[in-house]
Amino acid sequence: MLYALARPLLFALDPEVSHRITLRLVDAAQALGLAGLAAHRVPDNPVRVMGLEFSNPVGLAAGLDKNAEHIDALAALGFGFIEVGTVTPRPQPGNPAPRVFRLPDAEALINRFGFNNVGLDAFLANVARARWRGILGINIGKNFDTPVERAGDDYQACLERVYPAASYVTVNVSSPNTRGLRSLQEEAALDTLLARLAQTRARLAERHGKRVPLALKVSPDLDAAQLRAIAIAVRKHRFDAVIATNTSVSREGVEGLPHADEAGGLSGAPIRARATRALATLAGELQGEVPLIGVGGIMSGPDAAEKFERGASLVQLYTGLIYRGPVLIAECASVYRAK
Repeated sequence: MLYALARPLLFALDPEVSHRITLRLVDAAQALGLAGLAAHRVPDNPVRVMGLEFSNPVGLAAGLDKNAEHIDALAALGFGFIEVGTVTPRPQPGNPAPRVFRLPDAEALINRFGFNNVGLDAFLANVARARWRGILGINIGKNFDTPVERAGDDYQACLERVYPAASYVTVNVSSPNTRGLRSLQEEAALDTLLARLAQTRARLAERHGKRVPLALKVSPDLDAAQLRAIAIAVRKHRFDAVIATNTSVSREGVEGLPHADEAGGLSGAPIRARATRALATLAGELQGEVPLIGVGGIMSGPDAAEKFERGASLVQLYTGLIYRGPVLIAECASVYRAK
């Protein structure tokens, strides 16, 4: 209810300004013990995935809290897990503003942030300050000026640094906003990258005495053959989950709307079907051997239910939160039924 009242005011502001203000308000509410006024009670609906125990299967997708500055406040809204990042080895400003655009008639966003973040040192200091001890995913990427052929160096550096702090680590090779990044989803490049990260994880597991799960986040714009190759790669290198999906470069469903021609990744309601098709294709290929996390276009409880029905063990929210507010978390958690 509170978010429904505040949304018209927030939508009157520039989207990136509104984003910052909303996070500060959530921080303030949590500090004053008032987060419950914004959130609805989320039902206990535990699920075990990747060897981890989740209090409920609804998580926050990466990108909303890029710098891990708001973990405690966001967790107070009732998420079963939080994913922060994407973080890169060195700080970078991302693409020039304006770089995020609302398409309210379609319940959609287009963003071209470009992995803007504070870098590993400041990011991990923020993680260390958080008091919440739930399931924390850390999403890693490469710096924009690192050549694609050396991307493995950046991903390995990130994995080594975030490993002790993460419940699981997501390898993001699917953002459309870093030049050349999506080429890492091609069969040979992906095999090389996943092999390197699997070997790094084996060394880290021995050093730290724990095996941190690895997830791969993929694009909704891949065809069936590309998704089949990804399924083969994650099996081969013993990755623990696939997140389906990131944002889309397609403009199907938003043609002719204001801002529809802006460069960047499309998210929200228009990509729901595209993301769910990719999820279902992966589910058919993986046959339950590797769990799937469904994200993309979840704007309601029935949307989340569809992801679960098509093979997701967990779901994540981002754009739906912007249009619906925290009520969406409880709504999606309530539709989960243990398999």
